[in-house]
Amino acid sequence: MHAMQYELTLPADYDTDVIRARVARIGHLLDDWKGLGFKAYLMRERGVNGSPVNQYAPFYLWNTMEGMNTFLWGGAFQGLSNDFGRPSVRQWTGLSYEEGGAAGSPGRWAVRRRQPVAEGLELAEVMVDAVAETERLAREDGAVCAAAAVDTARWELVHFSLWTHESPKAGGEVFEVLHVSAPGRGRLPRRRQW
Repeated sequence: MHAMQYELTLPADYDTDVIRARVARIGHLLDDWKGLGFKAYLMRERGVNGSPVNQYAPFYLWNTMEGMNTFLWGGAFQGLSNDFGRPSVRQWTGLSYEEGGAAGSPGRWAVRRRQPVAEGLELAEVMVDAVAETERLAREDGAVCAAAAVDTARWELVHFSLWTHESPKAGGEVFEVLHVSAPGRGRLPRRRQW
């Protein structure tokens, strides 16, 4: 499993309905994408749920590197780059994935929490704790799914979770989910990835 996300931070006075219309128009194009576990089309609006910015920030979990590379180099990502400029694409190695009790429900809200892995910590313990946090999040009421991944270049953990309700029981940045494409969600490997 591989996690990926890019962020388009938009002007404070940006009409976020433009993003909603874009996702409504093209979101379905990844509904059958080979190698994709899921893509959550995410948006934050300035002043909503504590967001300081307007931002479009899709989050991906990939089953295969080929699927991800086809998305990035095969033309789909180029359309976004043509419209908004080419964003930096963050990537994390998957640590764990769990389905929540609301797995059959559509995700309406997402939470992303990034945290540094401090120097001097025992890496095995940090990663075991990250897996335990994924399991804890998945057990919470309204959880659709939860995942953890690590960026070893920056030594940063990311916890990502999808929720059915607006006040998710996870700390972090809250995003509205505009659409979810999940052709390979059922094939995402469960539990810890090592």
